[in-house]
Amino acid sequence: MLEVKTLAQLNQIITDRFGHLRTQSESVRLKAALGRRLAEDVLANEYVPNFNRSTVDGYALISADVFGCSESIPAILSVVGQSQMGEHNPLKLQPGACAYVPTGGELPDGADAVVMLEHTEDYEDGTIGVIKATAPGVNLIFKGDDLKPGQVIYQQGKKLDVGDIGTLAVLGFIQIPVWQAPVVGLISTGDELVEPGEPLGMGQIRDVNDPMLTAALVKIGAQALSFGICKDEPAAIREKILAALQTCDGLMITGGTSVGFQDVIPDLVSELGTLLAHGVAAKPGKPTLVGAIQEKPVFGLPGNPVAAFFMFQVLVKPLIEAMMSGHTQDIRLKMPLARAVPSNHGREDLLPVKIEAGQANPMIGKSGLITTLAGTDGYIRIPREKEGLKKDEMVDVILF
Repeated sequence: MLEVKTLAQLNQIITDRFGHLRTQSESVRLKAALGRRLAEDVLANEYVPNFNRSTVDGYALISADVFGCSESIPAILSVVGQSQMGEHNPLKLQPGACAYVPTGGELPDGADAVVMLEHTEDYEDGTIGVIKATAPGVNLIFKGDDLKPGQVIYQQGKKLDVGDIGTLAVLGFIQIPVWQAPVVGLISTGDELVEPGEPLGMGQIRDVNDPMLTAALVKIGAQALSFGICKDEPAAIREKILAALQTCDGLMITGGTSVGFQDVIPDLVSELGTLLAHGVAAKPGKPTLVGAIQEKPVFGLPGNPVAAFFMFQVLVKPLIEAMMSGHTQDIRLKMPLARAVPSNHGREDLLPVKIEAGQANPMIGKSGLITTLAGTDGYIRIPREKEGLKKDEMVDVILF
């Protein structure tokens, strides 16, 4: 019989036993750093921008020179030069002078504002008229407005996204310190399983869990190592487990975790290491198990792909991200439920939803149908003490 624990209890068991695990740091090229987590704080090493520059096409000037000007009383300024893109501007403005600057061009020394071209009149005699007053700092970016040397750009554990790569490129970084991607082994068990590309015989199904969980691991910055399909034979599964743990930081086994005659994973985990927990008070996912073999985390996930998917989200993902010194940052949206949902008292329900017209529409399908997840945006968690949710009840949607 399963001795079920709540998801909170299971997460605590995982944290207590494996929370200290960390991968080693390594340096990778910037272009290979997308999705990786920083192994140390990254500090700015220069000013961004490194000169005062204009944000418009116009004239750099001293704002006090155009105080109170208007179309009827323009301020007359002498044009003493212009800024060239990509070149240092050596000019120094004196009161009553201005210089043309294109968008992105360097301001001359002494300028504290830029007036747009459309707010000037060119008298074609070396002078212009400014017909709109401006204030200090208008239409320009000062040196270091974005970043200054020594300023923390990103903290350790930050997962690098596309915009982050661009920011680091601006600062001239070509090598980035990141945590090594944990290597997680995958074993699919079941006499009925065949590879996705193989034809189906009667009573057979294609292995969904291996490609699905591989994608899930890659998405969070880990590395998946597949050990293929294994029949429900204890000796063969045992051999694959030991082979996987020689090269992997952790292991996920799908199928064979229930209490049926052919469900051998609990016994094998107990034999090779320690069975920490078997059974979770959640739907889907009840037969999930967690163990330790060679002090490495081993997860036994249900063969049901929907259950395997959700147990990865709530149990495996937080640990893998912690191993890279990160943490799960769920994005949640609060919105009303589109329809009432029943729930079994005593277990936590994980239910996929589709966001439609500002509401969370529950996608309820038959157990085991992976297409239940197709087109969904996230999921809701119905607490085990609740017997259901009412229509229009506010819920937290955790986005995928």
